[in-house]
Amino acid sequence: MPTLGVNIDHVATIRQARRTVEPDPIAAAVLAELGGADGITVHLREDRRHIQERDVRLLRQTVRTHLNLEMAATAEMVAIALELKPDYITLVPERREEITTEGGLDVTGQPERLQTVIDTLQQAGIPVSLFIDAEAKQIETAARLGAKFIELHTGRYAEAGSPQAQQRELETLAQGCARAIDLGVRVNAGHGLTYWNVRPVALLAGMEELNIGHTIVSRAVLVGMERAVREMKQAIQGTL
Repeated sequence: MPTLGVNIDHVATIRQARRTVEPDPIAAAVLAELGGADGITVHLREDRRHIQERDVRLLRQTVRTHLNLEMAATAEMVAIALELKPDYITLVPERREEITTEGGLDVTGQPERLQTVIDTLQQAGIPVSLFIDAEAKQIETAARLGAKFIELHTGRYAEAGSPQAQQRELETLAQGCARAIDLGVRVNAGHGLTYWNVRPVALLAGMEELNIGHTIVSRAVLVGMERAVREMKQAIQGTL
């Protein structure tokens, strides 16, 4: 059964709405771990719309599970990663005008650039994951570039308009997962997963970790972070 990485970006979103000091993402991470989180994920965006550099520095000092830093493949972010040494990096696409990440990273369209970033980070001892769509060419390029992990983008599955469409997307994810494993790449997944749709993805053979944020933070507003994380673990395990 896959582990759970809790993305706490939107705790910082609430804080930044008022440019104040609360709620504190560091406290949220502690509570998430107490609730059973197996890892903490944050996305340090170029425009710093939610998570700030100070947050990442404090999380590096306080997270007791593992810290996954999502970031764009830019010189600025590589420099920050090399300084802070998160447990692993997930390279993601990023556009200033998007509300949230809209799709997977196009690794086939920029292999040379990504190769440089991957090599730089992994030579420094930081494993790299690539957030990609479950497409054979993307997965095969990720393997060729030497990424240790991929994170399959589950947005199309989560947003499918009918049970039949959702099943088709799940089959695509299953095929992508199997192809990556055949190529020696470890597999995580995330984006748009909720308490109600997570279980089928959790059951995919070889899936290692699910990174989930918005639905957990949304529930935590009502019931608290520890309970929200515990319930997501139960949803993954099929016991909710």
